Amino acid sequence: MMENSSRTERPRLEPEIIPPARGRRESDWQYDVWQPYGSTTGEMHRVYVARLGPIGLAALMFLIGIVVAVLVLAVVGAILIWIPILALLVAAGIIFRFWRR
Repeated sequence: MMENSSRTERPRLEPEIIPPARGRRESDWQYDVWQPYGSTTGEMHRVYVARLGPIGLAALMFLIGIVVAVLVLAVVGAILIWIPILALLVAAGIIFRFWRR
């Protein structure tokens, strides 16, 4: 039993290596894994990223402020809607409690 535990176990199955599909016609249901999503011609595209200046930064902060304000108003509005509903439920509970006596 000691002799068997010192040897490493060989894999029972060899991994299958599938080469990439080059130059063969693909069926409708087969897709190449590395096919680009945007361009099917294989062209290279450049992406230009500009630095934000003071006006662009101010506009970005203004837009972020508007989004935060809308979210806060939505949360406050949801809370303000539930306050009268909870008050009605508490009042109904009190009325039914005195009514059952």
